[in-house]
Amino acid sequence: VPEDQADKLLLASWGLPKAVLEKYHSLGVVQMFEWQAECLMLGQVLEGKNLVYAAPTSAGKTLVAELLILKRVLETRKKALLILPFVSVAKEKKSYLQ
Repeated sequence: VPEDQADKLLLASWGLPKAVLEKYHSLGVVQMFEWQAECLMLGQVLEGKNLVYAAPTSAGKTLVAELLILKRVLETRKKALLILPFVSVAKEKKSYLQ
């Protein structure tokens, strides 16, 4: 992330509603890793273009997907489908995305 865009590491700089930010903050998530912010700033990803990225297990891939989904749903008022690999992960995401 370029120095002049260091604020992009903070979740609060992505235009998410206060309730969403409070939920992330209650889980201890206040800012992203540099690679996560870079993913969100690539090309036209925030306008709905495709993004393919890879990272090790527990590196934070889901956060990138969640932020992209939340922004698109809130901006377009359309539904989104989030496919997760395990029932336990799906239940966890359901509980806090509600």
